[in-house]
Order: sequence, then C-alpha cells, then structure tokens
Amino acid sequence: MYIDLVVLIALVVIVIMFFKRFSSFVFFMAIIDIFLRILTFIKNNIGLPDVSALIGKYLPESIFGIINKYSTGTINLLFKWAFVIIMIIFLSYIVKIFINKKKL
Repeated sequence: MYIDLVVLIALVVIVIMFFKRFSSFVFFMAIIDIFLRILTFIKNNIGLPDVSALIGKYLPESIFGIINKYSTGTINLLFKWAFVIIMIIFLSYIVKIFINKKKL
C-alpha cells in the first residue's frame, strides 16, 4: 500500500502551507528521516518481537526506503540525489547555527 508515501506527502504539504519557508521544509525532512532511523534502530535492537514486527510492518527504514519502494531507474536516482542535497543543506544550517551560537 501507499500509506507511508501518502502520509509523508501530506505532512510535507502541511509543513509547506503553514511555514512557507524552504528551511522549514529542510528541517522537516531531516526530522522525519532521523525519526525513522531511530525507530529502525529500536526495531533491530529491542528484545520484544511484537514491537519489532509492528515497527517493521508499518514504518519504512528511512526516506531512502520510501524512495526505493516507490520508484526505480532514473527517477529513483533523481529523488535520491535531491534528498542528499536536502541533507547537505540541513547540515549547512546546523553548522551555521553551531558557529553562531553564543558562548555561555
């Protein structure tokens, strides 16, 4: 089913509608990817098989997992590179925030 893709697209549209800034979109994509990777770590390292099965069944491993699930070929490659560029922009935002942080 396409439920994970539909939910991700709906959340992206909501973020774009409410915040209307590119940086908000970048931060949202990074937050979602980090959240999915943390849940994947929990799924792989938790001792409860029911919880692991639930996470494995309903949640993808990362944004790359969603891209690989619903696209192939050149489109897949373009989406992956677009996501890598978004992550590079996110990293530049984080470094800029870290450098401009006031010293205590």
